[in-house]
Amino acid sequence: MDSEPNKPPVDKRAHGANKRVGASEQRKAIDANETLAGAAAEDARRSPRTAPADAGSESGDPGHPRLATSLADRIAEGIAVGAYPPGTRLDEVELADRFQVSRTPVREALFQLGAAGLVTLRPRRGAVVPHVNAKRMFEMFEVMAELEALCARLAARRSTPDEWLELRARHQDCVAAVEGNDPDAYYLSNEVFHQTLYRLSHSAFLCEQALALSRRLRPYRRLQLRVRSRIATSFAEHQGLVDAICSGDEELAASRSRAHVAIQGERFADLMASLPPPESD
Repeated sequence: MDSEPNKPPVDKRAHGANKRVGASEQRKAIDANETLAGAAAEDARRSPRTAPADAGSESGDPGHPRLATSLADRIAEGIAVGAYPPGTRLDEVELADRFQVSRTPVREALFQLGAAGLVTLRPRRGAVVPHVNAKRMFEMFEVMAELEALCARLAARRSTPDEWLELRARHQDCVAAVEGNDPDAYYLSNEVFHQTLYRLSHSAFLCEQALALSRRLRPYRRLQLRVRSRIATSFAEHQGLVDAICSGDEELAASRSRAHVAIQGERFADLMASLPPPESD
């Protein structure tokens, strides 16, 4: 066979040296990455306070607006579930310790809750979960009933068959809580049901207004569910409301929604009796 005179001879020693150099460079790169990873882990271990407060925040800065908003949501949830009943003073130091943050985002969160009407900001007393007098309570539920009646009317007119399936599914999500007579579990499923109703109105502005007032009434709507037989009654009322919406009966949907939310007669008396007594100044 003819030889290949133009092909240079292979230097096996040089080739092996190049492989060793390449492997050495890769090892250095891996070592460098491991060093950086170890340093990052050490930094995270030394700074545990930022993660519990708001793992999704864009900054570790305790005054970051997203952190304050997250805290406001968590405090509002505490008010709704009864962790901070009406009359409770919300102490900045205690809240900062509980959520493992500085007082700055806590103060901003309380300002946000004050603007939303969920807490009252008082000189020398700080933030207090407010009591609502009987007249004010009745007025708020009266407006809520009309907002939800309008949502139901528009949902009966505008919602689609696919949305009817969604509304029925959210209604069925309440079954386990009804069967277990669990007011807290029912409240959470009930809230999702009502939020779905707002959305099916296909009116963004109406949905915003209904959500805003609903948030203010959360602690009191939750207390309603502790009245005997209220959970079963509420679930039955939901069924009637769903049927009216899915049949496209606007007037019936509005009427049933209004009756479901309004508090009158014995229902109003039961709600007022369930409230804790006002705290003296």
